[in-house]
Amino acid sequence: MPRGEAIAVLGAGAWGTALAIQLARSGREVRLWGRDRGHVEEMQAEGENRRRLPGAAFPASVEAVTAFDQALDGVRDVLVAVPSKAFREMLEHLAAQRPAGLRLAWATKGFEPGSGRLMEAVVGEILGEDLPMAVLTGPTFAAEVGRGLPTAMTVAADNPTFAEDLATSLHGPRFRAYVSDDLIGAEVGGAMKNVIAIGAGVSDGLGFGANARVALITRGLAEIMRVGAALGGKAETLTGLAGMGDLVLTCTDDQSRNRRFGLALAGGKTIEQAREEIGLVEGAVAVAEVLRVAGQLAIETPISEQIHALVYDGVSPREAAEALLSRDMKPELS
Repeated sequence: MPRGEAIAVLGAGAWGTALAIQLARSGREVRLWGRDRGHVEEMQAEGENRRRLPGAAFPASVEAVTAFDQALDGVRDVLVAVPSKAFREMLEHLAAQRPAGLRLAWATKGFEPGSGRLMEAVVGEILGEDLPMAVLTGPTFAAEVGRGLPTAMTVAADNPTFAEDLATSLHGPRFRAYVSDDLIGAEVGGAMKNVIAIGAGVSDGLGFGANARVALITRGLAEIMRVGAALGGKAETLTGLAGMGDLVLTCTDDQSRNRRFGLALAGGKTIEQAREEIGLVEGAVAVAEVLRVAGQLAIETPISEQIHALVYDGVSPREAAEALLSRDMKPELS
């Protein structure tokens, strides 16, 4: 694949912008599309996404575009970088103007709201299962990628050529991209880590200390691995960057909106106050779907259950923590 071949990035939030910048650094021509015309015009004038990723200047090969058909003109590779709640609508727009030879990647994390389906199942439904598809995931904060700080991530794809092409397109002196063939495991890790991160924020906000934080992360990983295995994901994926790596990052650094949400609730903020202060909290959306999937699979997910009770049932942070602490003793590997 020519390094200069164009790729469309659909979604001009912080993460879509950071990936567009990294792709350009590594030699790709990038068309970055955003829904808000005024926002895109600002990016065109300023040479950066000052609203979502301030201080990260666009390389010359990033073009911010306002027209959807302009973003797709002549490309075969498309990267979708929108929240899970907007993923289906974006694919429907893409289906109406589908490029020839489409290869689709996404950086969207979560189960589909309302159905509990993984993103690859939604792609198969709307665009068919015969196109190459990939998910980009792992321990990555957009601001650090935008600044060019050292980062590693997973490119999981059902097509090895597409996986290698994407990894090559991202790889650079300070960015390592590792390939995988486990779409399901990579998606489950990305979907569930945000839920556990809310719990980590609550634990730290209540002053429970480092021991409790690490215990919660470790038991959270156990929940993720149970769900991942039941859906067909690989254990090695969930003990790698796409699972454990992303989980640790999101649970331990305040750049994570999910962790900050838990901290805010533990500090006495209401759900509404915390959401207004922080914005979209993917874990608060995903937890309902995690319980839906776990119920269908008859899998215990006690941490996720208490986060759901906290977000949707009016349970206080301390009550949720006490419910976890009072669980019956059991073998660790059960």
